[in-house]
Amino acid sequence: MPPEPTYLQPTHFIDSDAPAIREFARDVSKGAQDELERVVALYRAVRDRVLYDPYVDITNPRCYRASDVLALGRAYCVGKACLLAAAARAAGIPARVGYADVRNHMTSPRLYALLGTDVFLWHSYADLYVDGRWVKATPAFNSSLCDRLGLHVLEFDGCSDSLFQQFDRAGNRHMEYVSHRGTFADVPFEEIVADFRTHYPALVAKAGLSGDFQAEAVEA
Repeated sequence: MPPEPTYLQPTHFIDSDAPAIREFARDVSKGAQDELERVVALYRAVRDRVLYDPYVDITNPRCYRASDVLALGRAYCVGKACLLAAAARAAGIPARVGYADVRNHMTSPRLYALLGTDVFLWHSYADLYVDGRWVKATPAFNSSLCDRLGLHVLEFDGCSDSLFQQFDRAGNRHMEYVSHRGTFADVPFEEIVADFRTHYPALVAKAGLSGDFQAEAVEA
């Protein structure tokens, strides 16, 4: 069964009709021979051109909307997955966003102190309809950050799910999924922020952290 038309349409956060998103999708996929090459190029561009940064204000809608994430050049997983979904829709590839709670061993001492846990709620990926089926792609962690921390860079071939790095290069457990929350046509912003206010009150109160997560991140 083909995907619902809504997965090709712009939404408030997945604003695939924004001029900057359309230009980004066009430039990145230039030279791609088919849909598979196009979606892989989009994934790599979002993964590496937008830095992973959980220090952004997680209550600010601009840190979730695709066009704002592209302009800022940094975001945490929710914003990056939203950008990939928007770029895919702009390129004619049906897309939605998915979420899960994960245990993540990559953080910084400051962030861990504020969270009080290594469980990250609402970790996000993009769910893309390629070659007649849905495949999951997680563009969260840029390759330069992975290299610095001794992690495998998470690749995506457009054919199979690419969700997380289960182990680091030394064989230590890096990430695991605790529970799945499903997929959505747009970012469920209000629900996400409500959970963050409940579970991460100290982090929410900061309204974003100063500093460079790329430099401070460690493998916990």
